[in-house]
Amino acid sequence: MLKKIGPGVLVAAAFVGPGTLTMCTLAGAQFGYALIWALLVSVLATIVLQGMAGRIGVVAQTGLVDVVRTELKTPWIKKFVIVVVLAAILIGNAAYEAGNIGGATLGLEQLFPNKTLISFYPTIVGIFIFLLLWFSSYKILERVFVGLVGIMGVSFLICALMTKPAFLDILKGMVVPAMPEGGLFTVIALVGTTVVPYNLFLHASLVKQKWKSSKELKTVKWDTVVSIGLGGLVSMAILVTAASVPMDNINNALDMAKALEPLFGKMAVYFMAIGLLAAGITSAITAPLAAAFVASSCFNWGGKMDDRRFKFVWTLVLLCGVFFLSFNIKPIEVIQFAQVANGLLLPIMAILLLWIVNRKNVMGEHKNTAFQNILGFAIVGFAIFLGIKSILKVMGVY
Repeated sequence: MLKKIGPGVLVAAAFVGPGTLTMCTLAGAQFGYALIWALLVSVLATIVLQGMAGRIGVVAQTGLVDVVRTELKTPWIKKFVIVVVLAAILIGNAAYEAGNIGGATLGLEQLFPNKTLISFYPTIVGIFIFLLLWFSSYKILERVFVGLVGIMGVSFLICALMTKPAFLDILKGMVVPAMPEGGLFTVIALVGTTVVPYNLFLHASLVKQKWKSSKELKTVKWDTVVSIGLGGLVSMAILVTAASVPMDNINNALDMAKALEPLFGKMAVYFMAIGLLAAGITSAITAPLAAAFVASSCFNWGGKMDDRRFKFVWTLVLLCGVFFLSFNIKPIEVIQFAQVANGLLLPIMAILLLWIVNRKNVMGEHKNTAFQNILGFAIVGFAIFLGIKSILKVMGVY
């Protein structure tokens, strides 16, 4: 069964990054098990959207932007969508890359607290990722990610089991939706860090790298459901751990690990640090990779990972992350612009995905069923709600 694991594990690794870990930590610390249902809903929404993206990739054997460029006939709409995609993915991923590398750096600092080396950790992480992307093929990257996600999953699950959680309360939190006072923003943030627009482009592009025939659709579906489901389990493990920590002032995963240390010893900190390192590295790899795939599709470069232009794009995104983090630069205006662009991109892509998977000239006999469309419309409505909230938040209205 492990041979069937593919692009789905890269998608799971991409959304279980430092941002997701921080939000899951805050959700558990502030609201206990009450918001696990929100994580479950976000994972299910991700499975539906990524399932559509993966299906397009294997049936059409092309990236999402390529399909959009072919199927959208109105020139101004086509140009608008491509500009939004480029702005959201390229600029957004460059701005957010510092956070991904920062997560890996925090993990390294806990594992190797050498004051002389700490200032070099962002550069060390950046060099490691550069060498991995430059010299690796898709198959090698896939194996690396399987290993990293495995390490991350085991680390966080051990932390969760250490706390001896109340399983009946967890089950109740999953099936009985609750909205504690002040919990709406956290719910939106939990979903927003799991349903990530750039993963749609990454998934479709990687699926066509691995599978070349629509006969593999069942394998694609299995890979998507299992991989993203495991990613959701990791997120839930973090939330459960945070809910069990006997400490009020918790702002991130390492605060939680330190709170566990008196109960479970130094190993709690080590397990959490290893998980954070793996989460940071995986997200710091997938963000530049997704940006490169999007640029390749938008400019019609062919989508090959060994293309110099493809490598130039992911190198630029990676360098931005290392630079911003190394010099403690926070490009607030750029990040706010990226948030607005992503707020626009998620509903646009959800609508386009649903439209594309219903087009017989693209999908043939593999177009959506009635049930898939019902799920799709529900997710589109949810994506529009999230997008509007994201934009209003940046504007200071919400």
